[in-house]
Amino acid sequence: MAPEIVIAVITAASVLGAAVVAAVPALLTVLRRTRVAVENQGEETRAVTLDALDAVGSRLQARFDARLDDVRDDLDEVRESVARVREWQAGHDAEHLLIPNPRPGGDA
Repeated sequence: MAPEIVIAVITAASVLGAAVVAAVPALLTVLRRTRVAVENQGEETRAVTLDALDAVGSRLQARFDARLDDVRDDLDEVRESVARVREWQAGHDAEHLLIPNPRPGGDA
């Protein structure tokens, strides 16, 4: 190999080595900044996610409470209906006790 080529290769290698040595601190700084940014973004994401889950939980609780109130109202209506039927039955039974039924085949 010609001495000019060897000198050119050595010069290129030393320039690349110097560039790498100069770039390492900058790369480390960028990596640190990136890590901190990701951690901060992770905390923000976590906070937003927890807030969203809390909001969903509140909405679900409100819907559940509303549905529970509807079921309670329906049960109250059924109880009132059963009470009315029992009152009617008691009155109807009293009518049968007070007014005897004519016997079939009897004098009418």
